[in-house]
Amino acid sequence: MTVHFIGAGPGAADLITVRGRDLIAASPVCLYAGALVPVELLDHCPPDARKVDTANLDLDQIVAELAGAHGRGEHVARLHSGDPSVFSAMAEQMRRLDALGIPYDVTPGVPAYAAAAASLGRELTVPEVGQTVILTRVAARATAMPPGEDLATLGASRSTIVLHLAVQHIERLVDELTPNYGADCPAAVVARASRPDELILRGTLADIAEQVRAAGVRRTAVVVVGRTLAAGNFPDSHLYSATRERHPAG
Repeated sequence: MTVHFIGAGPGAADLITVRGRDLIAASPVCLYAGALVPVELLDHCPPDARKVDTANLDLDQIVAELAGAHGRGEHVARLHSGDPSVFSAMAEQMRRLDALGIPYDVTPGVPAYAAAAASLGRELTVPEVGQTVILTRVAARATAMPPGEDLATLGASRSTIVLHLAVQHIERLVDELTPNYGADCPAAVVARASRPDELILRGTLADIAEQVRAAGVRRTAVVVVGRTLAAGNFPDSHLYSATRERHPAG
C-alpha cells in the first residue's frame, strides 16, 4: 500500500498529469482539499472509493485517514492543489508517515505560478531583463517567515517575484516592494488561474492594490511583480541563435 501525493493542478480539471489521473483511478481512497481541488477530478476515482474532504480536518485526522488505509492495505490518492513541492504542507505529512513506516511517493503537478504566467501570456525569465524567479509568501496568521526572507530582503535583487497566499495583504506587499522595484514596476494578479471564473488584473505597483480592492479579490490568487511582465525590447536568447554551435544528435 502506498500514499500517492499528487499535484492536482491550479484549478482546471484537465491540468493534471496522466500519471496523476491514473493513480487516482487505481486508489480506493482519495483525500482532497475540497476548496482548492477541482471536484471533477473525483470522477476518476473507482466507483466505490472512499472520498475524504480534508478542508476541515487537522493534521492528526488526516494522518489517521492515511494510517487507516494503510492498515486495510489500500492505496491512497492524496490530492494537493497546484504542485505539492510548494506551499502544500506535504512535508509534515511525510514526516508523520516516515515515523509510522508508511510508504509514499510524489507525482508533480502544474503549479499555480505557472498557470498564472500562462494566463498572462508571459515568460517569467526574459534575456537581460530577468533570469531569476522568487516564489514566496508573507507572514500573517500563517507560520512565520524565516529570518532573511522578508520582502525587503528578497526584493533587493529586483528579481521577478511571485507571491502566493498573499493577495489579502496587497497594500503591505506594495509598500514593501516599491522601494526596490519602483512604483512603475509592472505587477499582475491572477485569481483562480485556469478556471472558468479566472480574473486577471494588470498594472503597476502604483495601482495594483486599488484594482484588487475594486475587484474584491480575497483569495486563490497569485501576485506577480517584475519587469519581465512588460518586457518587449530584449535580445533573443542564445538558445536559438544562428551563431550558436550545434552538434548533430548522436
